[in-house]
Amino acid sequence: MTSTGPTGPTAPPPPGVARLLRPYAGGFAIVVVLQVIGAVAGLAPLLAVVELGRTLLAPGPADDGHVRNVVIVGAAGLLVRLLFTAASSGVGHLLDTRVQLSLRRQLAARLGRVPIGWLARRRNGELAKLVGEDVSAVHPLIAHTPGELVSAFVVPLVSLGYLLTVDWRLTLITLIPVLLAVALVPLMMTPARLREQKEFDAAMGRISASVVEFVQGIAVVKAFGGAERAHGTFRTAVGDFTRSFYRMVRGLAGVAAGMQVALSPPFVLLAVLVGGAYRITGGGLAPADLLPFLLLGLGLTAPVAALGHGFDDLQTARRAVGRIRDVLAEPSLPEPVRPVAPEGHRVELRDVRFGYEGRFGYEDAEAGREVLRGIDLVLEPGTITAVVGPSGSGKSTLVQLLPRFYDPTHGSVLLGGVDLREVGSQELYRRVSFVFQDVRLLRASVADNIALAVPHADRDAVVRAARRASIHDRVLELPRGYDSVIGEDARLSGGEAQRVSIARALLADTPVLVLDEATAFADPQTEQAVREALAQTREKRTTLVIAHRLETIADADTVVMLRDGEIVERGTTAELLARNGAFAEFWKIHAGAMEARAAEADAMEGEEAR
Repeated sequence: MTSTGPTGPTAPPPPGVARLLRPYAGGFAIVVVLQVIGAVAGLAPLLAVVELGRTLLAPGPADDGHVRNVVIVGAAGLLVRLLFTAASSGVGHLLDTRVQLSLRRQLAARLGRVPIGWLARRRNGELAKLVGEDVSAVHPLIAHTPGELVSAFVVPLVSLGYLLTVDWRLTLITLIPVLLAVALVPLMMTPARLREQKEFDAAMGRISASVVEFVQGIAVVKAFGGAERAHGTFRTAVGDFTRSFYRMVRGLAGVAAGMQVALSPPFVLLAVLVGGAYRITGGGLAPADLLPFLLLGLGLTAPVAALGHGFDDLQTARRAVGRIRDVLAEPSLPEPVRPVAPEGHRVELRDVRFGYEGRFGYEDAEAGREVLRGIDLVLEPGTITAVVGPSGSGKSTLVQLLPRFYDPTHGSVLLGGVDLREVGSQELYRRVSFVFQDVRLLRASVADNIALAVPHADRDAVVRAARRASIHDRVLELPRGYDSVIGEDARLSGGEAQRVSIARALLADTPVLVLDEATAFADPQTEQAVREALAQTREKRTTLVIAHRLETIADADTVVMLRDGEIVERGTTAELLARNGAFAEFWKIHAGAMEARAAEADAMEGEEAR
């Protein structure tokens, strides 16, 4: 059970890589055993060549039987290597698919349980990169690294054991290229290099996010002439990526080049030939004994070189695993141990305070600042409460407390006399539904989107809800009507998507309804129809709505004026206008803006008539 504190749920320690991969230990063991057998068998052809060289270079006639046996052993070793390394690779790739599937399921489950406030701070591109690219980036770590690590250690160790029996001095000389390459590895792991790699990942994520946001909002951008600004955002992201990539490559280029030269066959052969010539001329080594060093010396460096070539992939995988671990460590929305059922649907906010305080990804100026301060508010059943105020006054944060997208940092939100933190989430969402300005529809049929909260609803109930939300006629125009799939054969505008969301809330028919500019994109006729539909069930529902339009405010039983996170005025519309205070000023500004828009529309109609 995740605990809660004064600032919210306490995060569990991040799961380590070993913990993430522990369920697959048996599969990794099979990969390693197969690779060990294949790697050792792969030395047989090289040793066969060495033995053939010694046999053929020895004085006197060669033993045909011995030569034949050496060739057979070498060929058998090659066959065993091919079979076992192929089996190891196959098992590794099957294991990789299982691990990726498990990670995506774990991420999906965790993202389904984290507070929605945490999700709200993440861009679509960032989450898509996490579940897609970051999980895929783990592939080298699972499918290739175990085998490469085995080859990198087993082959050199077996080769060294053999070479030491031939000449230990020349063995040390043969190791010089490997030691030089290994000595350069720490230079690739300095704090500066790690910081550059982290900046590169962040820049890559910003590119993904900017592309997703531009594509999703391209219609709005084109309609309002903001293409240059939108392109500018993308160009900025590309510029940041280019600079971070250049810094990373510049820092690694010299080290990578040095490792590549040290492990290159010409350099290895040069070291062996110089050392071998010295030993042979000094009488310490027979000329035929130089052959195993020339062949196995290359075998010493090849696995290490393979690891060097895959270093970038391993680093990418390591950072991806780190981001996956961070998300899996995010605390779930705390669930009560013993849930309590509310009695009625009276809503009460008692001395509610809320500040992000570095949570939910807020690391900017908003962190540590209280968005809501000392909110006391009662929403009686059968009433509509409208929340108004300037941008940044805390309206959206206030209404998001009711569906428990956030928990207050101080005070409590009660439903039917019960703190929301004591109500189970399933019970809560049977009682509270919400429609927000930013509507997200699933890639499913229109009927399934409407019936999301009531999956057992029949088609007649879905159609009735759609009619009340003034979306029925538009749905019938789609290729397959209610069976049309959003994103495939159904393309809906922002206002139409809002009406689908409203139909969903009407079908759910919960006793508490939260509306955050739910008709912001609707035309006046549609908004009027939706308001009338909501009014039909007004008496049995508690409604909290963020309102900017005067008609919505006029319908409210209580109007709450927010400023800088505090309630500065409350009462009926008539009472607040009579006070001639903050609300009256707000009303006048909006009334003047509406009159100006109406005059502009009349003028445009007159121009068209002429």
